[in-house]
Amino acid sequence: MPKRKLLQIGDITPRMASRLEADFDIIEYFKFEDKKKIISENETEIVCVLTDGHWGVPDNLMERLTKLEIVSSYGVGYDAIDANFAASKNIVVTNTPEVLNDEVADTAIMLWLAVYRQLIQADKWARLGTWEKEGSFPLSRSVQNQKVGILGLGRIGETIAKRVKAFEAEIHYHSRSPKNNNYHYHFSPKELAKNVDVLFVITPGGNTTKHLVDEGVLKALGKSGTLINVSRGSVVDEKALIESLQTGTLGAAGLDVFEAEPFIPDELKNMANVVLTPHIGSATTQTRQAMGDLTCDNLLSYFKSGKVFTPVPECSNLNV
Repeated sequence: MPKRKLLQIGDITPRMASRLEADFDIIEYFKFEDKKKIISENETEIVCVLTDGHWGVPDNLMERLTKLEIVSSYGVGYDAIDANFAASKNIVVTNTPEVLNDEVADTAIMLWLAVYRQLIQADKWARLGTWEKEGSFPLSRSVQNQKVGILGLGRIGETIAKRVKAFEAEIHYHSRSPKNNNYHYHFSPKELAKNVDVLFVITPGGNTTKHLVDEGVLKALGKSGTLINVSRGSVVDEKALIESLQTGTLGAAGLDVFEAEPFIPDELKNMANVVLTPHIGSATTQTRQAMGDLTCDNLLSYFKSGKVFTPVPECSNLNV
């Protein structure tokens, strides 16, 4: 039996490649200078796409690949994939939820601790010999007994909530509807920000959440408030964030994601009250392996049984 043609968008690991090579003829999209040509030559034969949350499915490929049956995405975010269009064409879209909940939550907590305890500055104080020359490092801020806001109480938001309980936190949240009676629900992001000391942003990306955290939310969070973003850069109005930090309207920020990744504004790089990481939320060997395994499992299961393990909500009715 001939191998099915799979369009690979972005990189995959050697482990993923070894699992897929026996069943699929893999076409690496970005290896071809003339992408239109390679697609036109294979558009009626490519039946599956393997991509990630960054690249999604670009260049109107879902419309051009007339035999496409499944898009398996490596990552939990899939805002770069038009899942509604896919569902209308009976194309199943999958992602990799659950397996990265702990890692992203840990990254969020790491950023919070680093901001409050001024980890980066303390490291420089020790490395540069300032301790010997000027004495003890200035006092920082305790993470204990804080009012913690979670914008987006999904799987990862719930995991963050479990983590912050260890710090005796009072937990507040906003989501599209109330979810947990043990936490304080607020009807808007602005109302949430107004009532907390630190705001964790962990919503999906996409047009519906673009600049959900705007100037008004940042102002409500206040001059002693801290913003932690481990969701998508698009959720926060980056220009408003920079201005708020520069003017002191907002106290500090810990950021793992940015609007124009991998480019980070110089203003953010030069601020001592900001901790930056290069989108490493799920970036551990163990978690990335689990994500890769699930991405492959979805593809292999689909062509074996017609079902997948983790369809996105828009495509769940196709997985029956």
